[in-house]
Amino acid sequence: MALPPENAPASPWPPDGLGVVRLPSGRLVRGRGLRHPLPDGPVPTYAVHLLGDRPPEVPWESRLLRWPDFRLPADRAEARAVLADAWERAAVERVELACGGGRGRTGTALACLAVLDGVPADQAVAWVRRHYHPRAVETPWQKRYVRRFGG
Repeated sequence: MALPPENAPASPWPPDGLGVVRLPSGRLVRGRGLRHPLPDGPVPTYAVHLLGDRPPEVPWESRLLRWPDFRLPADRAEARAVLADAWERAAVERVELACGGGRGRTGTALACLAVLDGVPADQAVAWVRRHYHPRAVETPWQKRYVRRFGG
């Protein structure tokens, strides 16, 4: 699995790839559970690991956003900046958002990207459940976080 040369635009995710979500702007982002095998096909050029602990070693650029399981991000200002950066990068890179199981934290982060992309905050959880996974965004406080992310 070769990585693209530095500063070269990445080819997008396959639109029908496992976990790939097309945001309203057309940006493609992949959500994934790190406890599941890496899907076949291209690898990310950038990943945000939504974990309470040290992320796995990966051969592509990644960063940790401290986010304990079933909770909210440890630093909400940092989370907003990291997710805004991921949204920007998704215009030209293969961006992946990943937590342990790929539903709660990943779904919440994908819903926040949808808000950044123009989906009304009060509709973003339903949107991500329709376009990513029907049980994405697992807890009441994660749902509330998405609603408040727009404000």
